[in-house]
Amino acid sequence: MTTHTLRTAQSGPVEISVTEHGSGRPFLLLHGGAGPRSVTGFADLLAESRDARVLVPAHPGFGGTPRPEPLRTIRQLAAVYAELLDELDLRDVTVVGNSIGGWIAAELALLGSPRVSGTVLVDAVGIDVPGHPVADFFNLTFPQVTALSYHDPERFAVDPAALPPAARAEMAANRAALAVYAGRPSMIDPGLRARLADITVPALVLWGEADRIADPDYGRAYAAAIPSARFHLLTATGHLPQIETPDPLIDEIWAFATR
Repeated sequence: MTTHTLRTAQSGPVEISVTEHGSGRPFLLLHGGAGPRSVTGFADLLAESRDARVLVPAHPGFGGTPRPEPLRTIRQLAAVYAELLDELDLRDVTVVGNSIGGWIAAELALLGSPRVSGTVLVDAVGIDVPGHPVADFFNLTFPQVTALSYHDPERFAVDPAALPPAARAEMAANRAALAVYAGRPSMIDPGLRARLADITVPALVLWGEADRIADPDYGRAYAAAIPSARFHLLTATGHLPQIETPDPLIDEIWAFATR
């Protein structure tokens, strides 16, 4: 893991912890509210199965990392990651984001960084789709979130009370950071859907057919709002395909990045 101190006009100095997996075509992999652990295994698999260099940052406040008080919005996070790509001098980067990571990826695409060649939104949240609300995550218990997140929830059921104290503390901190960034309780930016029309890089919107955090019609609305986007439904998976069905997810991402 490496730590980079980045500076933006809105948030000041920000420390970003990044783990790197493999070598080759660069990917920036942005986790959702479950924290960096929810994408680490997928990053390893992508790097091992393809010629890929996968960078996984922990959003400040997640995974035991500090969050500076001025850093409070998804847009600010996107600006920080644009600075990270500059500092690392990366080019032809495919940005992949799950859940709020997809929201960050959309905002990063809107910044128009020449270092980003494409964006993949995996069960992203952040837009307002009447009749298809994002699940009220902050009023759900952990078992309820699990039930809504997977095609086969029993395979991934975890009893938080059985976890070590450090793991429970990290989960609580992740939830608190999510509440700050996502604007509890809404998990949306009312103006984002209209702004997506300004995305010019190629985009792929991937969605789990069993996602009950944000349903497939929500995903279709996301894709329809981005002029360059293609929508693809992933079968037998829910809100976290990088955990539940990683192999078909890798196939779709790699085909998009190399097309």
